[in-house]
Amino acid sequence: MMRYKEEKEAKKEAFRKYLDSSGAVDALTKVLVALYEQNDKPASALEFIQQKLSCPSISDYEKLQADYSDLQNKYNDLLAAHHKISKEFEEMKSSHALATASRKETTESESPKDGI
Repeated sequence: MMRYKEEKEAKKEAFRKYLDSSGAVDALTKVLVALYEQNDKPASALEFIQQKLSCPSISDYEKLQADYSDLQNKYNDLLAAHHKISKEFEEMKSSHALATASRKETTESESPKDGI
């Protein structure tokens, strides 16, 4: 039982050091101090913290997600149209090449032969 508590405390301490060395503790402390020092407390402490940490609000995030989804759909539509047009273009090039070759053969067979 004692060993379990020691392991648990060691994990907590390692996590604290990680948060401290990465600057997370300082950033959170500054934001919480700023919130504490507000004379008029904001309606949503969470939104205040998100704003101070430069995170989009939940409504902004949802709007960005919707915009991303719309843009992804437009991209997929444009990509499908591009593939369709590319295929049609390749087919037209092939038929043009065949028509040109056919005309060339016809022209060569109709041209007068020397000495006839």
